[in-house]
Amino acid sequence: MSHLLHLERFGNVHALPILHYRMEFAHLVREAFDRIRPDCVAIELPQTLETAFVRGIRRLPELSVLSYQVGEQSVFLIIEPADPLIEGARLAIERGAPLHLVDVDLDSYPSYNEQLPDSYAVQRIGLAAYYREVAAMYRTIPPADEDRRRESGMAFRLQQLSAAHERVLFICGMAHLERIRELFGRPLAQQLSRTRREGVSIWNLHPDCCHEVLAEYPFLSALYETRRSPLPPEPIPGPSLRKSYNAMELILGGKESQSEEEALNESVQRSARRAGEEGEMTDRQRVMLRLFMEAARHYRQETGDKVHHWQKRAFFKFSRNYALVSQALLPDLFQMLAAARGCLDDNFAYAFFRLAAFYPWQKEATDIPTLRLTAAELWSATRRIRFRPREQQRGKGRNGLRMNKRKKERTAGEWLDGFDNPSICSYPPEDLIIEDYGRNLKKIVARQLSEEQSRVEPFTSSMLDGIDMRETIRNLHEKKIYVREHQRVRGGVGSVVVIFEDDREGEKFPYCMTWLGEHAQESDMAFYATPPAGNIVGPGISRCEYGGFLLSYPPRRMSDVWSDRDYQGARDKAEVLLLAALDYSVEKDVIYVAARPPRSYLKQWASRIGKRIIYLPLGSLSPVALKKLRVFHILYGRDKREIAKDYIW
Repeated sequence: MSHLLHLERFGNVHALPILHYRMEFAHLVREAFDRIRPDCVAIELPQTLETAFVRGIRRLPELSVLSYQVGEQSVFLIIEPADPLIEGARLAIERGAPLHLVDVDLDSYPSYNEQLPDSYAVQRIGLAAYYREVAAMYRTIPPADEDRRRESGMAFRLQQLSAAHERVLFICGMAHLERIRELFGRPLAQQLSRTRREGVSIWNLHPDCCHEVLAEYPFLSALYETRRSPLPPEPIPGPSLRKSYNAMELILGGKESQSEEEALNESVQRSARRAGEEGEMTDRQRVMLRLFMEAARHYRQETGDKVHHWQKRAFFKFSRNYALVSQALLPDLFQMLAAARGCLDDNFAYAFFRLAAFYPWQKEATDIPTLRLTAAELWSATRRIRFRPREQQRGKGRNGLRMNKRKKERTAGEWLDGFDNPSICSYPPEDLIIEDYGRNLKKIVARQLSEEQSRVEPFTSSMLDGIDMRETIRNLHEKKIYVREHQRVRGGVGSVVVIFEDDREGEKFPYCMTWLGEHAQESDMAFYATPPAGNIVGPGISRCEYGGFLLSYPPRRMSDVWSDRDYQGARDKAEVLLLAALDYSVEKDVIYVAARPPRSYLKQWASRIGKRIIYLPLGSLSPVALKKLRVFHILYGRDKREIAKDYIW
């Protein structure tokens, strides 16, 4: 048995102290059942709700809402699988043990602002140590009259059950258990209380409300529900959640398609296997990791953007610190979404949210009426977060964002009709972005070279290019003003090479191409990228990702660098581009941006032909700008430029 479980025993009553609506305690209920094998189960709920409550339990894993009126106020009880009271009642029904609801039904109950330790601590220190600290805290809080009345009523019912049964499992909140234990040993009289309540209704919870009203976010509840049974087998690798398709899939008789619900359910099944060993308590921290990894996979398939290691590290560090600020060990769903949007982007945050809010068993149409609830109807404080995915930002209407969804195929193979044009071209808005970026790199390097050759001297008769404040302050004791003169850099910057990945094996970026500029303001370009057939997003429109590219000025001079025998000595594609940049540059300096500097041999070669390689580390440039730059589109025919805006995001 697990070392995490702890039971308080008085007489033949085995009491499990719990926090309501926390997944860790729901698992401990299952362990308590296996340890003591009770012949009676008592839970902290009033008997007046029993009929509707049991019906909701039998509907699980479908979620239900129990409701009734107290004056003008509506009272709601969510029946969800990761709640310990719900788990206790469910196990009692499944295993044929009598179920008793022993609480007293009151119309009002005071609200407490309790600062309890994070329930995840039970996973690390066990229930005994956790309960010891919480019980000590509750001893300092005087109970209200309603507390005393409820505790006396529950103690009296436990005395009756103890006399009629051999082993009683009592599932009770930590706030009441210690006082109930004291009352259990005293002679008690039955409390006068309501024995019947009118207007108790049971509803089906609308699936769109799950992320708002469930105490545990739906993905965690789904994993807990899945792990209640034997773990599912490892899913067979199959089609993925995609919004773009490989051309060969279409040509060979229709695309392999998978609905969004099927793909999300596959993620739940995969994560359930990897959230811990079978029978172990589901580790909330592992669930968070699996949620991030599955969201990253969906994000990659939908947008073509990869989640980098530094983004993953930033996400977990930010969310951890956010949780610590709120005095918790692990973040809640809102905090994780804020971290996802801040450390990556809105598209990733939306993919993260879509998976976190997924509960596969919940349907809108069921055998009972469906109810929509909002967080404001259940909780005293709510928080909002908005997502603006890129494919929904194309236009703004009078009331803000206009939600223009990217077009999709109506029938399998429809987009193949656009690939009958053998000529290819680029998408002009992306050309402007990359040309502007190339010019910006030239300005950065020119400024850097100018600063390296600048001269500082004391002021005599000319201010030159202005006062050098740093040098003046450094030599303040001399009581002189120093001025700076920027030396003009001879020559200029010719070609620009940007390498995102080396691809030494030549498998990730097999598509190599040389493009000539269409006009005088556009450079010649050579690049290696992902194959166009791997990501079709429209009729005759393919989405690709650069591994590296070369920009050469002036245009219309470059031959195909990939078939040029002069560059056969290059070790990889990055060196081919650098050699071509040195060859075609009409200026002395060539910019080389990469994660690693070029080989010394290439620097020597550049020197022999009167050129110089200016190396800029890839990490010194803005990752946000590089991410926007890296994705581009290939159009099969100039006629596609007119429709490309409807398919490119």
